[in-house]
Amino acid sequence: MSNYKLSFRKSPSEIEINLNSSKSESNRLLIIESLSDNQIELENLSQANDTILLKNLIKSNSQNIWDAEDAGTTMRFLTSFLAFRKQGVLLTGTERMKKRPIKILVDALNKIGAEISYMEKDGYPPIKIKRKISQIKESVSIRGDISSQYISSLLMIAPVLSNGLKIEVVPPFYSKPYVMMTLNLMKKFGIKYHLSDDIISINNQKYISGSYKVESDWSAASYWYSFISINKKLKVIKLKGLREHSFQGDQVIKKIMALFNVETIYDSDGIILRKKDFDCDYLELDFKDCPDLAQTVLVVAAYHKVKLKLYGVESLKIKETDRLEAMSNELKKIGVNFYDDDGVWTLDKRNIEFSSEASIETYEDHRMAMAFAPLSSEINITINNPDVVNKSYPTFWEDMRKAGYDII
Repeated sequence: MSNYKLSFRKSPSEIEINLNSSKSESNRLLIIESLSDNQIELENLSQANDTILLKNLIKSNSQNIWDAEDAGTTMRFLTSFLAFRKQGVLLTGTERMKKRPIKILVDALNKIGAEISYMEKDGYPPIKIKRKISQIKESVSIRGDISSQYISSLLMIAPVLSNGLKIEVVPPFYSKPYVMMTLNLMKKFGIKYHLSDDIISINNQKYISGSYKVESDWSAASYWYSFISINKKLKVIKLKGLREHSFQGDQVIKKIMALFNVETIYDSDGIILRKKDFDCDYLELDFKDCPDLAQTVLVVAAYHKVKLKLYGVESLKIKETDRLEAMSNELKKIGVNFYDDDGVWTLDKRNIEFSSEASIETYEDHRMAMAFAPLSSEINITINNPDVVNKSYPTFWEDMRKAGYDII
């Protein structure tokens, strides 16, 4: 379908959402599972398109072409995985993927002992793994301000390299919680590591057998924080499958939204969101460790007439789209300016009332659709190309209907 028209109907007496599983955990675990020679049993894997794609690519084990399509995590994780396992294979993706840089990771792998070349534009996919790693170097340095996925990609193959690997992360170190998630999942399957300042050392060792049940997705939970924050008639939402002691960095959404008007209560099988009083018109937030939350929080701040300054959002320019430009375009449609103010991205305080409706472009980006959807609590929202949510949260629209929204 080319678009969905969203509006709020009536809140059910109870809202209980079985959140989808974490794509971030699932994708890491699929690589770890394969590197363990499939000794690991995984439960509750994500049904997101990106995870299904990665699972199918690993299962097919092609000797020729691996197509990561539009999945950034899949592209980056497979770059190291294939450099360890394969030679003579091509790793490619969509036209947008061919505009997302991979040079920093490829340079690191080539220094370690792979031979990877570019098939079109230097520094970008598609890439050819001409020769798999024959290790000639035991340490590399890599910038920490572009994508933590480069670091996670290297970490997962580190223990199976003949001499292990020491990675020096050149500061600033953005999205560090995602790297810690990778290390914690590796630790679950026997991998020992040493972390000192921004240096991570892993000796040669084997992944051990075991099992793991994937947690629900805190990134997906962020949209429900937005729903209860914006919708005047929603008082309580139960989200199932989230853990108090989570590996996911995006659990910080509970602290961010506590600054707005949502409190988080843990119970035995998830969390309960409750609305609380709110009186604030200015905030400064640093998203360097949680960039995927920025779009959601921007819409919440726009609704509540909060001026917001954002730090650590540089990586949003190389996501599924340039998310900063996309948000600037779409926030204008609801009467709010979002702009680069001498290196600091700033959302002006909304000083006009919303129009009765708005049509939101999604730029082939799942988070654009889900960030703006909660505004349908107040105005009629049209989401163009709504199927983009399948990338990370395929049941999103169904869950919205359960919460009392009309989607036609």
